Amino acid sequence: MDQAPGSPRIGQDGPGAPTCYRHPDRETGIRCTRCERPICPECMVSASVGFQCPDCVRDGSGTGHTPAASRPRTVAGGTVTADPRLVTKILIGLNVAFFLVQLAVGNPFTDRFEMVGQAYIPSLGSVGGVAQGEWYRLLTAMFLHGGYIHIAFNMLSLWWIGGPLEAALGRARYLALYLAAGLAGSALSYLVAAPNQPSVGASGAIFGLFGAMAVLMRRLRYDMRPVIALLVINLVITFGWGGIAWQAHIGGLVAGVVTGYAMVHAPRERRNLVQYGTCALVLVAVVVMTVVRTAQLT
Repeated sequence: MDQAPGSPRIGQDGPGAPTCYRHPDRETGIRCTRCERPICPECMVSASVGFQCPDCVRDGSGTGHTPAASRPRTVAGGTVTADPRLVTKILIGLNVAFFLVQLAVGNPFTDRFEMVGQAYIPSLGSVGGVAQGEWYRLLTAMFLHGGYIHIAFNMLSLWWIGGPLEAALGRARYLALYLAAGLAGSALSYLVAAPNQPSVGASGAIFGLFGAMAVLMRRLRYDMRPVIALLVINLVITFGWGGIAWQAHIGGLVAGVVTGYAMVHAPRERRNLVQYGTCALVLVAVVVMTVVRTAQLT
């Protein structure tokens, strides 16, 4: 499950585009509806009409809102934080840590936690897999990799795509999206692939981030050609390069688009219900696919 690196630039609006007043290195086509200063996705706070900058929200709108109601929010309703890439850094750290354990322990560790439906595993001396009740493989396989190039491509993609997306969604929503997409990728791989076909990698979750990024850029009316081009390139690699678990990529992509749409288009009055409810529905689909495939194999 490999992934070629690349990332669209959030806020690109062509040559000479204004830059965010809080982040001068980021071009943007969005302005605060109150002070009309240019703001990037990280600084945008959803308002009744358009978006406001953190300074205008902090100063209050004169409507008597409480400080909590005036707290800066991301476009998806998440809290604006001092380090908008913290979860992305933690995810990269976990992937690297698991990879180092793979190198130190060898095949027994990878064989124990990789995504495999049902097969005899020589290093373990027994039949193992999700069909044998080892459902944890759906999750743990997301943090394993098949080599230096594999993890390098995936972590670069996670940094380039995940960082800006985390800033736009907020930590909790971003993490929910990442896990939902990754699990959906593992579940589709389990359902469709041969039961003895092992797979590892964060690519399913990263394809989910690609899908959510496309939805976000369309919502913000940014130029979608860069992300579409990158997605097409990665899909060509997925289906044109042998040894790649395309099922995980497609499962993650579909889950990312569905969940990402819910994240950025949920109505404010029911935002949490729609956003986390959609994540729950994706997880229900994961369970259904897993139960169906297990019934087929046992």
